[in-house]
Amino acid sequence: MTDTYLSLVNSGLTKEIAKKLGLPRPAILRRYHPSKPLIPGPVLVLGKGETADSLSSLLLSWDQDVRRHATPREKLGAILMVLDEAATPEDLGAVSLDAGASLRDLAAGGRIVTVSRPAAEAQDPAAAAARQGVDGTLRSLAHELRGGSTANGIVLANGTDASAPSVAAALHFLLSGRSAYVSGQFITVGSAAGEIPQDWNASLAGKTAVVTGAARGIGASIARVLHREGANVIVVDVPAAGEQLAAVANEIHGTALQVDITRDDAADRILAHAAERYGRLDIVIHNAGITRDKLLANMDASRWDSVIAVNVASQLRMNSRFLESETFSPDGRIVSLASTSGIAGNRGQTNYAASKAGIIGMVRATAPLLAPRGGSINAVAPGFIETDMTARMPALTRQVARRLSSLQQGGKPVDVAEAIAFLASDAAAGVNGQVLRVCGQNMVGA
Repeated sequence: MTDTYLSLVNSGLTKEIAKKLGLPRPAILRRYHPSKPLIPGPVLVLGKGETADSLSSLLLSWDQDVRRHATPREKLGAILMVLDEAATPEDLGAVSLDAGASLRDLAAGGRIVTVSRPAAEAQDPAAAAARQGVDGTLRSLAHELRGGSTANGIVLANGTDASAPSVAAALHFLLSGRSAYVSGQFITVGSAAGEIPQDWNASLAGKTAVVTGAARGIGASIARVLHREGANVIVVDVPAAGEQLAAVANEIHGTALQVDITRDDAADRILAHAAERYGRLDIVIHNAGITRDKLLANMDASRWDSVIAVNVASQLRMNSRFLESETFSPDGRIVSLASTSGIAGNRGQTNYAASKAGIIGMVRATAPLLAPRGGSINAVAPGFIETDMTARMPALTRQVARRLSSLQQGGKPVDVAEAIAFLASDAAAGVNGQVLRVCGQNMVGA
């Protein structure tokens, strides 16, 4: 689905008219392309201490141009705000105000990234206040940015330091075009697990992945991005979608498996297919889902039960089987599709919101089961994404939904796929039990 308004306000005379009238002017986002640099300009690193020094060295190793002090009127690609040593709320001021003084120099599509520690781990109220203050600072700052720029944070939990592979992976993801529709969010790194890829453009090389609901839309986009990153991909969907599923499989040189995921033997069929074709299964992407929307007063058991069965009960059953199987790698990755509806709720979607909130609970409870074996499970929660489903919304409702985020536009299926590919990588092994919103910082909910 094309956002015609976005195209109009970024071209010629229409752009000037929109500016004079004070209309919303969403920017064309800087998305991933293998030929594009990580950052379109220098990175300003603000803050002192070992973490600031370590991350500066990391950026230099990526051939980035690093500044430790701002140069007036020099265009910046990113600003890194290192606040992990903040012990009182007063400690936030210097770095925050220095960042503010450089905001006008941030290039279109620029990035701001904070680095902090969890308030819940603080030993005293002042430190907890400072750490929670980073949350408010970052989320508010994200709302202020223009030109397609975003602001996100990395949280160092459980004593993790900046040398952890997943810190590098999170920073690389947030600075790149892969995170174009992620803003106002935090990625928590809870361990030193993980391994830096030899090639950031082939982070899944040699892995075998399965994607459910892959015949179209977000699922097909996930399959394409995983293939681009080097994975062997098994695409799964119901028999009725067999023709479209085969087309996706052929496009990415993968294999197709027609199976209803609500069947008791769905996991066994996936495992058998993976074992026969590739010898193992490393990555599971639970994308399949349905909606059966009605106000709760008009909801019937069929609508409620079918959404729960497809969206969450099937995942619980399959995960249990995957964890028992020798075909599923000990350090395997599972990523589930949640939704902002499962976080903030949505009128007429009590069944859908229950299922997507249920996925979040499932992910948090399953994470400790995977951690000892080196595996991980996370969720991605999309907001308004331009799909066939949202294209069927009434035109006015669709336009309002697009403009209700900091980026003032809907996301694309590839934006969801990029976040999933990041979480599915070995480099992100230290990110476990988390929910990453891909919503352009939608103003509904946290």
